Amino acid sequence: MTIDQRSDEELAAQPAAYWTRLAYEATIGFTRARQAEAGFTQPQFWLLRNLSRNDLWPDGRGRTIAELTVAMAGYLRAEDDLTSEAETSAEKGWLTSDAEDRWWITDEGEKARLEMKAVSPGIRARIHEGIDDADYVTALRVLLRMIDNVER
Repeated sequence: MTIDQRSDEELAAQPAAYWTRLAYEATIGFTRARQAEAGFTQPQFWLLRNLSRNDLWPDGRGRTIAELTVAMAGYLRAEDDLTSEAETSAEKGWLTSDAEDRWWITDEGEKARLEMKAVSPGIRARIHEGIDDADYVTALRVLLRMIDNVER
């Protein structure tokens, strides 16, 4: 039975945690598969974003894996290995490290970050297909309310 075949009453009785987990796993799986097809991993993209002075780290100074892990704590998955991802990114010429184990984005890494960023709109478009912005905003507001309800 598809979601469209369920009545409003049936849907209203569904457990939010079950469906949000399924939505998370499906969208993360889809996103990571599309990124892999484009030649990079999601953690590699995050590393570049978190080291770029043109993105999430305006001062552009290097960061250790521990600092990067703290910065990314809200979205890293258990299977993500930032040390391995940083080393692979260094092999590709995207990152370099110094004697203090700080990682730095290279000019080639900045170019790769922009190429990776260009993949994102297509991924978002596919995930949002058939969902207008108003419905999406409503869904997020409902999720935010649920979060607020359980955190107070």
